[in-house]
Amino acid sequence: MGDDGTVASTASKGRQTARDMVLSMLVILLGVGVVYLFIPHDDSLDPVRPITYDMELVTARRAAPYPIAAPVGLPETWRATSVRYRGQSDQGAVWHLGFMDPDNEYAAVEQSDGEPERFVGEVTRGAEPTGRTRTVGGREWERYEGPTYDALVLKEAEVTTVVTGTAPLDSLAQLAAALSTGEGTGKG
Repeated sequence: MGDDGTVASTASKGRQTARDMVLSMLVILLGVGVVYLFIPHDDSLDPVRPITYDMELVTARRAAPYPIAAPVGLPETWRATSVRYRGQSDQGAVWHLGFMDPDNEYAAVEQSDGEPERFVGEVTRGAEPTGRTRTVGGREWERYEGPTYDALVLKEAEVTTVVTGTAPLDSLAQLAAALSTGEGTGKG
């Protein structure tokens, strides 16, 4: 019986394959490093890109079956980050307007003419009523707390308005106090 060299050849190929893989990874990492060095980037820039929402607000106010609320008179340190209106959804007609507050916490105005409890649960990501209220702008808003978002909720006959987010309660109340359903557009 002779040795045909199969075992030695297989072991040698295994080491060669591992070595080739390590060399390939080093070449890839070197390429990534070069790209990182030569592409300009500034980590001090604010990653939040503020938006304007005047046109969406006007359009939503024309189309919605309820008065659309948007803030008026918020300081410039509040930055709008997202806006959308859906006339038909599984939650009814839905209005969303998202902000970053002065401390870079998220806050949003959410409105719907759909089933209130289901809508509130969805937009607050499962926040629960606390049994407490907060008077904002002369109205009693229900307080909700949750693992992700807290909220102030105003349930009316034709619409449920929710001010929710990671922002502290005082910021949520500031946003709620600035809400108007008038024809004046908000900052944006």
